[in-house]
Amino acid sequence: MQKSNKKSLLISFAVVVVTASAIMISNSFLDASSHREAPIIANDPLADNTDLYAFRSPDDQNTVTIIANYIPAQLPQGGPNYYSFGEDVRYEIHVKNDITTKGDDIIYRFEFEQTNEDPSTFFNIRLGQENLKTTYTCNRSVDGGLSYQTIVANGIVPPNNIGPRSIQSPVGLGATNYNTLRNGAITTATTGEEIFCGPSDDPFFVDLGGVFDLGQTRSSGGARDGLSCKNIHSICIKAPISTLQKDGKDVSQAANILDSDYVIGVYATASRKLITVRSLHGGKPINIGQWVQISRIGMPLTNEVVIPIGKKDYWNSIQPYNEDTALEKYFTNPELALYMDDSQFGTAVPALSALRVQRNSLQSFDFGNTHDGLAGLLGNPATTGTAFDVNLFGNYLLRPGQPRSVDLLPIFMTGVPNLAPYQLATGKNGNPLAAGKPFINNFLPTFGDMLRLNMAVPVTQRNDPAFSTLGLIQAAVLGLTDPAYNGSTALQFIPNMDGFPNGRRLEDDVTRIELQAVSGVVLAAIGLWYDDYTVGGANPVTPNLVGVLTYTTGVESNDRPFKSTFPYLANPSNGFGACGGALQSNNNKLYPEQDASLKIGSPEVFMTNYPNPATTQTTFKYRVLDKTNVTVKILDQTGRLIDTPVNNKTVDGGTHELIYNVTKLPPGFYFATVENNDQTTQSIKFAVTK
Repeated sequence: MQKSNKKSLLISFAVVVVTASAIMISNSFLDASSHREAPIIANDPLADNTDLYAFRSPDDQNTVTIIANYIPAQLPQGGPNYYSFGEDVRYEIHVKNDITTKGDDIIYRFEFEQTNEDPSTFFNIRLGQENLKTTYTCNRSVDGGLSYQTIVANGIVPPNNIGPRSIQSPVGLGATNYNTLRNGAITTATTGEEIFCGPSDDPFFVDLGGVFDLGQTRSSGGARDGLSCKNIHSICIKAPISTLQKDGKDVSQAANILDSDYVIGVYATASRKLITVRSLHGGKPINIGQWVQISRIGMPLTNEVVIPIGKKDYWNSIQPYNEDTALEKYFTNPELALYMDDSQFGTAVPALSALRVQRNSLQSFDFGNTHDGLAGLLGNPATTGTAFDVNLFGNYLLRPGQPRSVDLLPIFMTGVPNLAPYQLATGKNGNPLAAGKPFINNFLPTFGDMLRLNMAVPVTQRNDPAFSTLGLIQAAVLGLTDPAYNGSTALQFIPNMDGFPNGRRLEDDVTRIELQAVSGVVLAAIGLWYDDYTVGGANPVTPNLVGVLTYTTGVESNDRPFKSTFPYLANPSNGFGACGGALQSNNNKLYPEQDASLKIGSPEVFMTNYPNPATTQTTFKYRVLDKTNVTVKILDQTGRLIDTPVNNKTVDGGTHELIYNVTKLPPGFYFATVENNDQTTQSIKFAVTK
C-alpha cells in the first residue's frame, strides 16, 4: 500500500472514531442555565443562559422588551482575554403566542463573528482597533423555524468596558464615553424591532454565598450581592406588541387588561454543533454536524433550585414542548418546602424560619410534601366552572400526594388563568372556590417551562410610589388590603400586576418571590390562609402571613440603578474603576489614565460613604481631576429620583465631601450617583435605618 493511501486511510479512520465518539457522548456531554446552575454548562460559560426578562417597556407601552443574558459572573478586570459571545454558539429567543400551533411561533436567532484587527498586540483595544471586534447577524422565523429572514445583517457589539484609557483616550478608541459606544450599537431591524447585543452589568441580585450555604441567607446582617460588580452579555429586543401578538393586534385592541389573546410565552436557548474537532497547532476548532441545544431558560431559578443536580443537564437539553412529566414531581413536592415544614426539616435552615407551608389551612387542607392539598376536591360539584372542574384542568391540578400541583406547577408550566379559584380572596366571603377579584391571567397551556407575560397588562412606572420589587405578590397585597382595590371584585389595574411571575421586570426580586411562593403565599392570596387563621376570624393577615410577606434575603435590589431607556440595563463595570480593585495613586494625584474626558476620577468617586447604614446623616466622597460641573443624585432602589443635593455645580479639582441628611428618607436601600454631562460615572448603594 502506498504511503499516501495509508495516510488517507488513517484520516478516514480518525474521522470515523471522532464521529462515533461524538455520537456516543452526545447524550451526556451535549445534553448540558441561570448562573452556572448545571454541572456541564458550568464548564461552557459562552453558551450558558443566566437570566431571561420580558416586560412591557416602561417608556414605550406599545412595545415589549425581552432580554436574554449569557456568560455568568464576568470580572470587569478580566484581561487580557475578555469574554464575548461565542462564534460557534447559536443563541435564540423563542416566543409562543398561539396554542393552536405546534412549537415556536417566533424565533430570533443570533450568530456572532469576531475579527482580530491588530494581531501585533496583546491588548484588547489599542490605537482605534479592537481584538476581538464582534458583529452579529439576527435572523427571524415566523413559521416555527421552517424559514428565516435576515433582519439585522451586520450588528455591532460594543467592546467590553475595559477602562477610560482603552475607551476614551486617543491611544484607545477615542470615544466620548462608553454610553456613546453602547447607544451606537442599538440597531433597528428591518422588521421594526430595536436590538442591542453587548456587555452589561449583571441585573440579577442575590446573596449567592448565603443561599447556597445550605440556604443560610443573611437578612439579619452581612448579606452580600454575589453578582455585584459582575458583568454578563445581553441580547435585548424591543418589539412592538403587534409583532408579538398572535393576530398582529396592537394593545389598543385588547378587550381588557387581562385579555387572553395577548399572552406570550418566552424562553431562550444556546446550541452548539454536535461535533467539535480541535487543531493540533492552536487553530480554530472545526464544528460539524447538527445543532444541539445545550442550555435553556424560561422561568428564573427552575434549573437552579427546583430541578435536582442529577437532572440539570438533562433538563437543559429538552424544550418546553417535550417536557419530561417525570420532572413534575419536583414542582408538586419541591425540596425547598421541606425546609419550611417543622414536621420535616423546618428547623434545619434557620434563615427560612419565617417561611412555613400551610399544613392545616382553613383547618382542612394540608399542603405539606406528599400530602393531598386540595386533591380531595376532584369531582366535587363545588368545583364546577372553576379551573378545578374535571372538564377543564381538574385532573392536571388536583393530584393525590402532590399538593403543590395547584399552585407551583401551573405558575411554572402553564401560567395562571383568570378563573376561580385563581382570583384574590377579595369578595369570596371565606370560600376559596368562589369568584374573587381578578389579578392575573398569563395562561398559555403549553405544559412546559416558559416565562409568560400578558402584554395587555399596563405598566407600573418605576417612579410610582406603589412600585414594588415584589411584583405580583405586592399586587395581591394591595388587592386584599387597600381600600382603592378591595371594595369590589371588579377587574381593575392594581399596581405591579405587570410584575413577576407575569413576565419579569429587571427590578423584580425573583429569589424572594419564589421563596415566598414555595411557602404558600399564592395559596393565601386566593383564600387558603395560613394555619394560625381560624375560620370565621376577623383578620386573615395573621403573624404567619406577615412573616412571609416581610421575609427578605437581605439583598433586595441591584447594585447599580437601571437606565430609563432601552436596553434599560446598567453599563458594564470597568476593570479600572471601583469594581476593579483598590485605588492607585501617586502623591495623592490620580493617574491621567482615569476618566479625563469626564474630569471625574472614576476609582475614587463615592469610594466611601460613612456611616453606612445611616440614621441621621451620611457623608459621600468624590474626586475630580480639575474644574468641572458635577451633579449628585439620590435614587431609591427602583431607580426613582428622590433628591438632587448637588445640581450641575462647578467644583474645583480635588476631593469633595457631601454631608447628606437622611432623616427625611424612609428606612430602606438607596443609590447615590455622581454625573458629569449627564454621564453616570459611579454609584454607591447605601442603607437608611431608624
